[in-house]
Amino acid sequence: MSRVVDRDNMQLAYSRVMKNRGAPGIDGMRCEDLKTWLKVNWSQVKKSLLDGTYRPQAVRRVDIPKPQGGVRTLGVPTVVDRLIQQALHQAMQPLFEPTFSQSSYGFRPGKSAKQAVSKAAEYIRGGKRWVVDMDLEKFFDRVNHDVLMARVARQVQDKTVLSLIRRFLEAGMMANGVETPRYEGTPQGGPLSPLLSNILLTDLDRELEARKLLFCRYADDCNIYVSSQRAGQRIMEGIKRFLANRLKLTVNETKSAVERPWKRKFLGYSVTAQRASKIRIAKESTQRLMHAVRTYCAQGRGRPLPQTIEKLNPVLRGWMNYFSLTQSHKPIEALDMWVRRRLRALMWRQWKRTKTRESKMLALGLDAQRAWKSSVNGHGPWWNAGAKHLRQALPTKYFTQLGLVSLVATHQHLQRPT
Repeated sequence: MSRVVDRDNMQLAYSRVMKNRGAPGIDGMRCEDLKTWLKVNWSQVKKSLLDGTYRPQAVRRVDIPKPQGGVRTLGVPTVVDRLIQQALHQAMQPLFEPTFSQSSYGFRPGKSAKQAVSKAAEYIRGGKRWVVDMDLEKFFDRVNHDVLMARVARQVQDKTVLSLIRRFLEAGMMANGVETPRYEGTPQGGPLSPLLSNILLTDLDRELEARKLLFCRYADDCNIYVSSQRAGQRIMEGIKRFLANRLKLTVNETKSAVERPWKRKFLGYSVTAQRASKIRIAKESTQRLMHAVRTYCAQGRGRPLPQTIEKLNPVLRGWMNYFSLTQSHKPIEALDMWVRRRLRALMWRQWKRTKTRESKMLALGLDAQRAWKSSVNGHGPWWNAGAKHLRQALPTKYFTQLGLVSLVATHQHLQRPT
């Protein structure tokens, strides 16, 4: 615990909490207020941490809709509890990092989702043409506290630290002013949860390694690559028993399967069915981006186009940065065209009246006859957005000059060797 509350460790924790920002917890304190609060209260907090009397506050419940339906429950700790969790994380990670598997890629320094996807594609190209795709049933909500704490105690002997971690696990969850006690789970939202998930699931990694299986795990998302469907089904049944008996975890039957890798997705990616197994973007990931673009365009009907583009750009850039591994270029080109068509449809809606549409197209370089005919054609915004007259009036160059991020150009830039 003295290492946790060490001045340098706490300063690093403070800078990371401030960098990550995040919403207030149940006490309403914002990150901006933390420094002032600590100046007055830190000595008392430090004393209570060292003597084992510190009591975390309840976490604020936030339900985030999942793209495939249902909700993901987050537990947002207070800013002070986030600071302490971050300090704990920094003190504990060096102890546990050497014990983690090379096939575990989530929430670890020097590891990433892209590395997991690249390694998975390597296994598939190497002849492992079946995947055991395992989804753990509400993993972060169902973690058994006793099982988890037994794993933490393998590396952490300080009883004050162990007691504090358990208190964080058992802190109530508050929604609409009502606090509900918690007897299981480690809700997403705090800095400590990702590390605790890796500590618990290291037992799964070791079991898979003992069976000499090729796998990639990112947090609770685990794919095992095998040579046949029969082997996959046998492994699925064996690992389900292991998880239930050893870790008290359940596999989600509806979301898990033994299947061809190109029929499944992993961390938003998939692969093609050819022997070369090119990495591609999963259909659901593309649909998610399209939904986001539609939402921004709907919100942009009453504002100038450059403002909508300004809102869209970070989304487009971030999406393409994450999916830079894709080796299928045509879908990106099609998506780029679709985004521009969405923006043309937005412009057509904004112009509203026939006279406005005619004058705008004249100003954009269409001849008088064509501008008039196009303005009275009677078709809707989406049809006009794809028609030749509006593509000529609002070409790719027009959007480039307004600063719209091109997915194609971003992808090409990311492919260049550095």
